[in-house]
Amino acid sequence: MSEMMMTEEEFAGRKKENTVCINAARIYDSCSDKDCLEDLPVLLTKAGQCLMEKAAGVRLSSVSVGSTAVSLQPVPFHKGFYAVDMTFYFDVVLDAFMSPNTLPMPVKGLCVFSKRAVLFGSEGSVKVYTSDCPGEGDVLGNASQTCPKAVVQVAQPVALSARLAERSGPCTLTACSIPEGVLRRYGGELLRSQSDKEALVSLGLFTIVQLERNVQIMIPAYDFCLPKKECVASSEDPCQLFSSIDFPKDEFFPSDTPSEGTGCGCGCSR
Repeated sequence: MSEMMMTEEEFAGRKKENTVCINAARIYDSCSDKDCLEDLPVLLTKAGQCLMEKAAGVRLSSVSVGSTAVSLQPVPFHKGFYAVDMTFYFDVVLDAFMSPNTLPMPVKGLCVFSKRAVLFGSEGSVKVYTSDCPGEGDVLGNASQTCPKAVVQVAQPVALSARLAERSGPCTLTACSIPEGVLRRYGGELLRSQSDKEALVSLGLFTIVQLERNVQIMIPAYDFCLPKKECVASSEDPCQLFSSIDFPKDEFFPSDTPSEGTGCGCGCSR
């Protein structure tokens, strides 16, 4: 019998049988941001500082997000709102030119940027206890906090520019304010330049910030998700693996037809 031929009571009963209750992370609030970070000072090792003091110019070779620290705290006098504090640690590679017409020397450094977002995360007053590893003795579980969980998504930063400049003020950022895990990537020694010359970089940053809470919701259920693909063991014969790869004809015979959406660079299309 089709659903069009069913009575309202029969359809409601069938609909009720095909729903299940799940625990999911509901997004209560979110925001996206596009930041242009200009003239961030680069923290270098002692060896990097020596090269930078002798450099005649610099170029920003690459940048990536090494790690991000996220903290959450309620906003006073605004129930349900939370301040999300984010600190981004960028791994930077500079090309230092000692003199004109010479090959550059790569110099690794670190840039730090902090920002805050205020979002609505609702209120919660219950304590949740979970048993992640049952059967390991009578161990008391820790209650999870009633505040929501902050989730920060960061896209690959855009490397804009780098330059050498006269140090404008005292060093306000030292190794003491950088997490130990970040310092270990640079040998545990990282300071802002103490000389009159320092490297400054400009980056483009795209972020999405979300506040989530675990909630119980009803969803329609159709069937269990059983994988249809069989598990195939990888072959130990490298030649057999190579034979399964298609010949890369596009590498030998470049296409003379522009791809879809390709223009001439001036807003027009060919």
